[in-house]
Amino acid sequence: MSADIEAHAQTAGVILLWVAVLLRARGAVRCPAQRALWLAVATAALAMTLNLPVVTRSAAGTFGRSAELAEVRNLTGVASAGAVLHFLLATAGVRRVPRVLVPAGCLTIALLLFLDRHPGPHDEHRVAGGPSPSVAYWLIVIGVHLVVNTLCVLVCWHYGRRTESRSLAAGLRLFGLGTAFAWVYWAGQCVRLAVGDDTALPHLSVALTLHALLRAAAILVPVFEAARRLASDARTAWRLWPLWYDLMVAVPQVALTEPRGRVAELLRPLVPRDLLVYRKVIETRDAIIALQGHVPPGSLGLARRYVAVRGVPRARAAAAELACVIAAARAARLAGRPEQEAGFGHHGLAGGGLDAEKVFLIDMAAAWPGIARTFAERTASPSPTVK
Repeated sequence: MSADIEAHAQTAGVILLWVAVLLRARGAVRCPAQRALWLAVATAALAMTLNLPVVTRSAAGTFGRSAELAEVRNLTGVASAGAVLHFLLATAGVRRVPRVLVPAGCLTIALLLFLDRHPGPHDEHRVAGGPSPSVAYWLIVIGVHLVVNTLCVLVCWHYGRRTESRSLAAGLRLFGLGTAFAWVYWAGQCVRLAVGDDTALPHLSVALTLHALLRAAAILVPVFEAARRLASDARTAWRLWPLWYDLMVAVPQVALTEPRGRVAELLRPLVPRDLLVYRKVIETRDAIIALQGHVPPGSLGLARRYVAVRGVPRARAAAAELACVIAAARAARLAGRPEQEAGFGHHGLAGGGLDAEKVFLIDMAAAWPGIARTFAERTASPSPTVK
């Protein structure tokens, strides 16, 4: 891999990391549980930004040197390691940050500043593109990262396996894997320091790029999960619309708002988007209950025979039968036929919770445009004969 490709990949990784940080900033402000993770990623993004070749070249071209930039980068990296440690403590269930954490971080930064201002007589090493004031300075920086990253990988792996939340498990595993690549990077820096050659292991920037991509993915897991739910709800609302709309026309009193077109309901819902499917399920169920008194006598038996001869899969037969019966009831109501005693012996919507109800109504909606409407038309005559 050429140096230019590596540099472009590293820049792209950092940009994606900043995009993730900005997208999750609002959620981190609102949720203290996410704040430590967001802060860890944000400080890492800042440190990695200061490590980009384009930034270091610009600093050297503008100020004639990049030593100060390297110092700020390393101190930011240490602060990021402290934020990661805070995140680990929160993940492990420690409610309050130990009082020793912040003073220890400040003391470490102060020590690094002192060592940077007082280089040893034989410290001529260069690591990560910046001059080192002392070997002790680099041993502290590298040691902090290696220790914290090792703990992070272990904690993320441990709790990622134990949690029952799929999104939390995915976030922890992605964050831990990204941290593992950060560990590889700093282990490589330790090798460079040991051999006294900053050109050793020339492709370490690849580890940083992977680190950025995986950490960005880790904090974007809630965004991906929300997008998945949104897409799933949109698909469900689209599939329920024909059944829901026809029932709202027949029983408008159960509708929260006036029924609109399929695309308008999806693109500009009159209720909060996360309640769109819930609203359609509840209104459809209420309409089914309201139409039970209009079910023509004997419709259920006719519907069962009608569905059976059309080869509807057994798992969807009950939903198709109810769709046929309710279609006949809808036709009777729209024709102005008097209401009869409610209850017709079908229990398809009973129990199961919202998710089961949603699946059942989707199966009803699948049978609604064809089988159910045809059944209603054939049972509209005074002496129905359905074949």
